[in-house]
Amino acid sequence: MSYGGQQQDLDYARIAKLGFFAGVAMFLLGAVGEVIGRTMTAGVPAAADQLFISLEAVGVLVGLLVPLVFGIVLPLVE
Repeated sequence: MSYGGQQQDLDYARIAKLGFFAGVAMFLLGAVGEVIGRTMTAGVPAAADQLFISLEAVGVLVGLLVPLVFGIVLPLVE
């Protein structure tokens, strides 16, 4: 079934690369924030510590899953 006859042309390679780099950036932001927070200040609040740990975990997931989905799965499905 065609919806208006338009076809979306997504650049899957570009999306996969940007997603990977976004995941790496989130991981690095979390790691650097955690290291700086522990060394520069007397103590890190629990909420900030949890935020940095979550950034690291989500960064790893995004960095692994976005290239898998947009680099392998979606081009094969299309």
